[in-house]
Amino acid sequence: MKVLFVSNLFPDQSEPGRGIYNARLVRRLAGQCDIRVVSPRPSLPLLGGRGRTARPEDAALKPAFPKARYIPRFGSSFNHRLMANSLRASLQGIRSEFPFDVVLASWLYPDACGVSLLAREMKFPFVAVCQGSDAHQYLNNPTRRRIIVESMADASAVVTRSQELARLLREAGVGEQKLRTIYNGVDLDLFHPIDKTVAREALSLPLHDRIILFVGNFHPVKNPQLLRRAYISLCGLAPDRRLRLVMIGDGPERESVMQGFAGTGLEQTTRFPGRLPPETVARYMQAADVLCVPSDNEGVPNVILEAFASGLKVVATNVGGIPEILTDPTLGQLTPRGDHEAMSRALDAELRRESNPDSIVGQAGSFAWSETAASYVEVLQNAVE
Repeated sequence: MKVLFVSNLFPDQSEPGRGIYNARLVRRLAGQCDIRVVSPRPSLPLLGGRGRTARPEDAALKPAFPKARYIPRFGSSFNHRLMANSLRASLQGIRSEFPFDVVLASWLYPDACGVSLLAREMKFPFVAVCQGSDAHQYLNNPTRRRIIVESMADASAVVTRSQELARLLREAGVGEQKLRTIYNGVDLDLFHPIDKTVAREALSLPLHDRIILFVGNFHPVKNPQLLRRAYISLCGLAPDRRLRLVMIGDGPERESVMQGFAGTGLEQTTRFPGRLPPETVARYMQAADVLCVPSDNEGVPNVILEAFASGLKVVATNVGGIPEILTDPTLGQLTPRGDHEAMSRALDAELRRESNPDSIVGQAGSFAWSETAASYVEVLQNAVE
């Protein structure tokens, strides 16, 4: 089976963290089918776009990065048509040398909606993937909601990365028979427990401090400011306790979060190492005492699955698909969205409570990438038949 993966969320050398979990999924699928990648890069009309180069680890997928015209805010009624126009030549060219059987389009609007138009025109089946914000945010826009529902009527299936996303699409009008929830996978060879002392020594972290970890993009929807406020409150609850906060990632809110600690006396207890490779993220998870996910909206965050695989407890906001996997008190706690005091209390409780790494790791066992890839292949094969 030949599969063409289409999504603006796929990394290149200039944006190595863009759509990183899509890249991991595609590389896993490459072990079970023949797959190529087209990753359109949104740009304003009349503006040029810089050339993109594939990361070495993705080179075998022969990713193409065509420019895709996109008009923010005011283009809701036609951005999917601009996407289709931008993708047409790429798909026609690829099809002549790589006669794909099915397209897997990740990110509902405008990507999968644009693919829907081309599927009618070029006569190929497609499967759409709903990742998170493409439902949480876009279904609140009446124009985008209408286009998404109409476009998904032509999809062979719509994969959602949480049951909550499936519920949102079903209530918007997408046919239930098309919806299939498949959670992302986790690399169990990379994320696993090791002796905490060894991990901390490798990262030059204090051996006896209690360490809170954040891994994610510094975007408003991830609400890193909530964790900043919760950490300041937590330090006030126990001023004599040795606490440390490590926030991994990058984005527009990073500088303001860092500046938010100025004058608090906590500057020396925080670390902002920026975006890190997966191997280093895994080491931080092995070194930490609790992962904190303060997001306002989520699907099922891979960082939680990676934390479980590392034997790490989690404190997270009760949003999106998170309660689908954080199902037991041994795994951590859920807190109300936007409530930094509740998050502070939950962090305090989890840092005081002994953890059971073996029990936590067991929760990750059903989320291996091999199982995820097999589920996708089944859906894609059904689309082709």
